[in-house]
Amino acid sequence: MNITLLDSATLAKTSLAPFEKLGHFKHYTHTSAEQVVCHSENAHVLITNKVILNRSTLAQLPQLKLICVAATGTNNIDLDAAKEQGIAVTNVADYSTASVVQHTFALITNLLGNSHRYIIDSQQGMWQKSAMFCRLDYPINEIAGKTFVIIGYGSLGKAVADVAKAFGANVVISERKGHSPREGRTEFTQAIKQADIISIHCPLTDESRDLISAPELLLMKPNAVLINTARGGIVNETELAYALSQSQIAGAGFDVLTKEPAAEDNPLVNYSGDNLILTPHIAWASAESINRLVSQVSLNIKAFAQGESRNRLV
Repeated sequence: MNITLLDSATLAKTSLAPFEKLGHFKHYTHTSAEQVVCHSENAHVLITNKVILNRSTLAQLPQLKLICVAATGTNNIDLDAAKEQGIAVTNVADYSTASVVQHTFALITNLLGNSHRYIIDSQQGMWQKSAMFCRLDYPINEIAGKTFVIIGYGSLGKAVADVAKAFGANVVISERKGHSPREGRTEFTQAIKQADIISIHCPLTDESRDLISAPELLLMKPNAVLINTARGGIVNETELAYALSQSQIAGAGFDVLTKEPAAEDNPLVNYSGDNLILTPHIAWASAESINRLVSQVSLNIKAFAQGESRNRLV
């Protein structure tokens, strides 16, 4: 069985030994759109994190039997074309939950405590110039007692809710926008109106694209912080940058953007205010998370080779 990994750089130099045990294995650090067919030649199994495998590409790979997405989202694979060609597709779910939850709260605690600003000041010698033992230049707030709204209540949203409760927050689960609230959930508009903290954990779909734009930002409290470790495009970036610049909300912590890698003209990349923390899509990427991912992908391949269905999408 010939196995090819198209973008090994996304696995952060994690050992690829589990793949080597399953067949003839090779990998490429990166694969451009122009290189996909060449790099995939003779592969029975392709492993990809973000390399796009569209209908045109798949039509040129008659030997391909299995696509393993080294991630949860499968928007880079033409699932209909794969099904028509008899190509199985698998993914991996929940491998990064602990990592994403940790990063979510890193963004929240930095914003509420202004830690990022205090760190910069300390690096620039401001502590040494203090007239007292500490510096209290920026406000510091607690999660305890805050209304913590979660948008997207799957495994990640539930894990974030558990931690928020441990911090002492009042957790509110938002219903989907435009839907009547189910038991235990709050109508979307009412949820964001009362939020001190909003954390997004829903997928990017036609329904969730621009879920939060100018009208929603205007409804939010001026002390609210908005966190997105889900997908770019769920929040309108231009309108968020404006809201931050006008102090319509207190702050935002984003790990994802509509276009990745970040475009030079992205309004959040170009925003210079200290009420935004932007990280480069790393919430998922703890060492432990990536090790789990590699292990789960290898188990998907092994199951397929044995005629078993494991994490099959197609």
